[in-house]
Amino acid sequence: MSHLEKGDAAQAAAVAELVSTVAAGLVGHQRLAERLVIALLAGGHVLLEGPPGIAKTRAVKRLAQALECSHARIQCTPDLLPSDLTGTQVFRPETGGFDFLPGPIFHALVLVDEINRAPPKVQSALLEAMAEAQVTTAGTSRALSDPFMVVATQNPIEHEGTFPLPEAQMDRFMLHLSLDLPDAETERGILDLVEAEALAAATPQAAGAAPAVGEAQIRAARQAVARVHLAPALKDFIVRLVMATRSGGVVAGDVEHAVSPRGTLALAAAVRARAWLAGRDHGLPEDVEELAEDALAHRLIPNWQAMGEGRDGRALIAEVLRQVRPW
Repeated sequence: MSHLEKGDAAQAAAVAELVSTVAAGLVGHQRLAERLVIALLAGGHVLLEGPPGIAKTRAVKRLAQALECSHARIQCTPDLLPSDLTGTQVFRPETGGFDFLPGPIFHALVLVDEINRAPPKVQSALLEAMAEAQVTTAGTSRALSDPFMVVATQNPIEHEGTFPLPEAQMDRFMLHLSLDLPDAETERGILDLVEAEALAAATPQAAGAAPAVGEAQIRAARQAVARVHLAPALKDFIVRLVMATRSGGVVAGDVEHAVSPRGTLALAAAVRARAWLAGRDHGLPEDVEELAEDALAHRLIPNWQAMGEGRDGRALIAEVLRQVRPW
């Protein structure tokens, strides 16, 4: 097994601390912390879906606190306007001209809370930002921060006053994480953690915080991740998983709309990031199998028969993984 060179290994270990830092303020969400850092390293965006109160927003705030870069939160409502995200032209009487006032989308890490409450025009503005790393206002295109990452949340149990994300928007998210309510043991851990935090806040004391990861480190880490090797057989495995959702594939009869080529690229990029975080200079089949559901399931649409049988995108990708083997 080949490992990263000494310099790259030290860099990977430092960035991998982000996972521990984010997870330290959560209970039962190690996978969530890892996926957020994987998307950050791979230059992707994340959609978090789950019932209220399970630390979706808290996880993103933990990540923002561990990064030495700008961040912003956008609370979506049905009356939100595109300019509330992108910014607006402001008239300056002293000059007789207009100046552009950037919106919150111009930060490096952007939390879009309850994205399905945003109206279609706002979702379209966000689509350009996520796809092109730029926004266009008043006929002028403006580049966004580098790095730039969107983490959006949505609540699946509320439908009144919401605007479901279109398929094109879903496809822009590298990873889609579906979160469930915790079990009894995790619930007790949450209670203990919150009580401990409240006690610590009441009796402040000096504590050594982990050094923040800066934008330059993130850019350097992304370049290192891009150099992680994927063997031809591993690339073939990724492609075979995607092709299994298309015409003639093992679940094609249950699929209305198959996984797009963007799914192949997203899974490959996520595999490189996971391997690099583990200190490896190459991807493994276990990386693909671990990330496939999060990278592919939201990109396919089951047909009416599959949905009638209670099988969603994750169930179909799980079936693909059982039938399509690495070698």
